[in-house]
Amino acid sequence: MISVNDFIPSKYTHSIEKGNFQWSAPSNIALVKYWGKKDNQIPANPSVSFTLNNCKTITKLAFAKKENDDTFSFDLLFEGQPKEDFKPKIQKFLERIEIYLPFLKEYHFTIDTENTFPHSSGIASSASGMAALAMNLMSLEKALHPEMTEEYFYQKASLLARLGSGSACRSVKGQVVVWGNHANISGSSDLFGVVFPNAIHTNFKNFQDTILLVDKGEKQVSSTIGHDLMHNHPFAERRFAQAHENLDQLISIFESGNLDEFIKIVESEALTLHAMMMTSMPYFILMKPNTLEIINAIWKFRNETKIPVCFTLDAGANVHVLYPENVAKTVLQFIKNELVGYCQNGQYICDEIGNGALLI
Repeated sequence: MISVNDFIPSKYTHSIEKGNFQWSAPSNIALVKYWGKKDNQIPANPSVSFTLNNCKTITKLAFAKKENDDTFSFDLLFEGQPKEDFKPKIQKFLERIEIYLPFLKEYHFTIDTENTFPHSSGIASSASGMAALAMNLMSLEKALHPEMTEEYFYQKASLLARLGSGSACRSVKGQVVVWGNHANISGSSDLFGVVFPNAIHTNFKNFQDTILLVDKGEKQVSSTIGHDLMHNHPFAERRFAQAHENLDQLISIFESGNLDEFIKIVESEALTLHAMMMTSMPYFILMKPNTLEIINAIWKFRNETKIPVCFTLDAGANVHVLYPENVAKTVLQFIKNELVGYCQNGQYICDEIGNGALLI
C-alpha cells in the first residue's frame, strides 16, 4: 500500500540554478461526484471523471536560486497581469506541499498562467490550474533527481495537485480517471488519481462535452465551504455509499457500452450533488432557472429522438452536455437551435475527452 511517506524525498543527486518549464493541464468533469472530504484533501468517497481536452490552463514556471531559503518567494501573473488575489491560495499550496518538495524555499518562482475558458465560471479552473502548477514543480524535481521513474513522477504530480484542489488530481492523466479508494478498481487510491484500469467500450471513445455557460459569474459558495458542509450532513453517509455503488455500476457500463445505463448514473449523480447542497445547513442553490430549462429541454429531446445525450453539472449553474461522437452533428444542431438561448451571451464551449497534462 502506497503511503504519503513514499513521496517525501531523501536527497537530490543534481542541482540547478535557474530555468523554466511550461505545462498545460485540462479541466475534468466528474461522472461520479466527489463531495465531502476528510483532512489533507482526502475524499469522503471515490469519484471518476472524463478528462477534457480544450478547457485547460497553460502555466509557465520560471525559477532562480535565491540567497536565503527562509521564505517562499513567488510572483503570480494571470494572463500577463499581476494577480494579487490568487497569491494566498498559492502560498497555502506551497506550505502544504513543502514536505514533499523541500527545495521550494531555495528558489524564487514566477508563475505565469492563463486559461482557455472563463475563470471561476463553474468550469473547474482550480483543477486545471493546480494540476498545471504541480506538473511544472515535478519537472523541477525531476531535474534535481533525474533517476525518478515516470510512474512516480505522475503519481506525485497528482498527489501534489490534490493538495491544491481535490479534483485537480484527476487532471494530470486522461482519459477516464478514478480518484479515491474503491474495492473493485485495482490501484485506486485516496492519495492520487489513476487511469481507469478496466476495459472501456468504443461508445465512450472521443465522447463529447459541450459546456453551456449559463452563468459566468463567481460562484456564490466556494467548493471548499460546500465540501465542509458534508461533515454533519443528514444524508452524508448514504451519499458516500451511493457513490461507491454508482462507481461499481459504471465499471460494467464502461465495458458493455450501455449508454442508457450510463445516462441514468450520470444524471442522477449530478442531481444528487445539488441535492446535497440544497439539504445542507446552511443550504444553497447553485442552479439557475436556465439550468433547469436546459435539463428539461435535453430530457424532451432525448425522449423524442432516442439520441443518447445527457447532462451533468459541477458545483455551479453551467450544464455539461455529454454525448457520443457519432451523434455530434445532430446534438450540436439541437444545442444551437434550442439551448444557446439559455446561455449567458449565447456562449458555450465545445470540448471532448482528452489525454491529460502536456509539456509544452
